[in-house]
Amino acid sequence: MNNETVSIILCFTLPCLMTILGATLVFFFQKSSKIVNMITIGLAAGIMLSASIWSLLMPAMEYSQDFWGNLYILPVVLGFVLGGIFMVLLDVVCAKFFKTHKDNKNKKAFKLFTAITIHNIPEGLSVGFAIGTAVAMASPTLSAVMFAVGIAMQNFPEGLATALPLQNCLHKRGKSFLLATLSGIVEPIFAIIGFFLATYISSLLPWLLAFSAGAMIYVIVEEMIPEIHMDGKASWGTWAFVIGFVVMMILDVCL
Repeated sequence: MNNETVSIILCFTLPCLMTILGATLVFFFQKSSKIVNMITIGLAAGIMLSASIWSLLMPAMEYSQDFWGNLYILPVVLGFVLGGIFMVLLDVVCAKFFKTHKDNKNKKAFKLFTAITIHNIPEGLSVGFAIGTAVAMASPTLSAVMFAVGIAMQNFPEGLATALPLQNCLHKRGKSFLLATLSGIVEPIFAIIGFFLATYISSLLPWLLAFSAGAMIYVIVEEMIPEIHMDGKASWGTWAFVIGFVVMMILDVCL
């Protein structure tokens, strides 16, 4: 097995494996109090917001500059708004299927799962694009591997940030872990697509990254932040939010 093959395998598998590894931590959280739930939701919301900014919106602007020049902000803004509109439409669809109080918890879990899965699609495409471009140009693959490692390091807390709110909604750790794992499996699938479409996919990345950010921030504001303030003891959840945001920002900026 040559170095190029090893690099391709690492790029395709490592981000997903780290998502799964992060999601396994949900098994260490027992049934908890409302304060602990607020802390975990705040932590997850902070991680997700930070990822939306540093992993999605900032790269979207960078990619967009190559194709749109001084108008680079246009596809980012439109993609972001479309992501929010998509979640509004998903709300309408969910309202037809989730009607009882118990269903409301399932609705929250479904929207969270959808937003995280959408967020993982452009990440997978980006990794596939990086390694596909390196292979197509017969250039060293080390930079693509390091990019995949950076995504993988971010995916560890994201896996936990997905599984914990799902656990709070579903109260089933096994199902929460399974859904968090499924949300990560799209990454290698779309990494393969990005690999084979490396010369075509780059122009779509700004739209997809911004769309994902819009969808995820919509869920944070609509579902998660109100939960932090539900019992009038917001300081626990707020500080957890701040910590989650800072930790994810450090990972995103430094890796």
